[in-house]
Amino acid sequence: MKHTSKHHRSHHSKNLTLKRNLGLFQATSAGVGIIVGAGIYALIGVAAGLAGNMVWLSFLIASVVAAFTGLSYAELSSLFPKSDGEYSYVHKAFSWRALAFVTGYLVILSGVVGAAAVSMGFAGYLSQYLGIPLLYLAVGAIIIFSIINYMGIEQSSRVNIVCTVLEVGALILVIIFALRYIGSVDYFSTPSLTGVFSAASLIFFAYTGFESIVKLSEETKNARRNIPLALILSIAITTVIYMLVGITAISVIGWETLASSSAPLALVATALLNSFAGVLLSIVALFSTGNTILILLVTTSRMLYGLGKDLRSLKFLSVLHKSRRTPVNAILLTAIISMAFVFFGKKIDFIANISNVVLFITFFLVNISVILLRYNRYSRAKRRFTVPLNIGMFPVLPALGALFCVFMIINIDFLTTVIGFFLTIAGFGFYWLVKK
Repeated sequence: MKHTSKHHRSHHSKNLTLKRNLGLFQATSAGVGIIVGAGIYALIGVAAGLAGNMVWLSFLIASVVAAFTGLSYAELSSLFPKSDGEYSYVHKAFSWRALAFVTGYLVILSGVVGAAAVSMGFAGYLSQYLGIPLLYLAVGAIIIFSIINYMGIEQSSRVNIVCTVLEVGALILVIIFALRYIGSVDYFSTPSLTGVFSAASLIFFAYTGFESIVKLSEETKNARRNIPLALILSIAITTVIYMLVGITAISVIGWETLASSSAPLALVATALLNSFAGVLLSIVALFSTGNTILILLVTTSRMLYGLGKDLRSLKFLSVLHKSRRTPVNAILLTAIISMAFVFFGKKIDFIANISNVVLFITFFLVNISVILLRYNRYSRAKRRFTVPLNIGMFPVLPALGALFCVFMIINIDFLTTVIGFFLTIAGFGFYWLVKK
């Protein structure tokens, strides 16, 4: 049956295109939903331990890096509203297919590792109530959210909106209830100024996701306008929320207590109201991590779909389901690889740090692509959105974004950086195997 149905879908998928079901609200919701996900709930305590009361500044620094790179994505997505995002940008900018392939490979790597890491976080929240081993819960989460992904992007978007309202709403409630505590500490006190920058490199993980919206371009109405707007709006909304959460959290329980907790925001909610509030916030964290898993699976499978359309040897990844018009093979492969990483869960923190390195390499290439495209054959091509602040044709902000990416990598430990670059080089070997 599997072979028959696969052949049947392959025969019809040549004439199928992805449905354009998403508007500005859904695309922005997807961006805010993945950004305000597992990162803020899990990392604010660790970041506070590094930056102290100046953790709010770490959020601001990270947001500037995200904004510069986000503006680059906004211009590129308005120029090339394609589902395969970074692959198209680097390919057209560098005219080097191998580098474009490796860029796509790095994004896919970070996506599947991210989904595996967050599924373990999801399992951690859930296991305290169910007593089921983490491994089973994590694999189960990936399977469930992959089924939602298979059902279609419109259904996935509806689930995402519900999760986004819950997780963002919970953070806003924490901010509101904690307003009376503002001013109770010195917000310029820190154990180490270098710790502020280390926290910024760490907390950037809580911002990743803004770039994923471009992979929804083929399914977004009026993509040339809505995708850039959704990128900018999601970063702006998230920055305000993060900084206020950082300020209020350290105001309520202090950075030392915040840093010592494995569920820092639940501890803040308990201190503000009662233990029941802490439990409720833990439940919201489940929705938050679940939402992040879903969007990572959706966007990563769309990236595989894009590579499948471009590379003959990976053509099976471009197969669309006849009626649902979702990339079934790409969705299945994404789920399998994510579940494989779950089995390495004992070292998932280490792998997640490697994910940061490959993402910064990707963002570096994206920022450089904006510069190159201003001078090559696409220099006069229509751009619905153009990055502001230019010297002649030269875009200043993408150049700063590229430099900041290098700075962020420098703030990650040497061994992790070496492994990240090794995986990048390995991507060229993988390209050599599949290019035929």
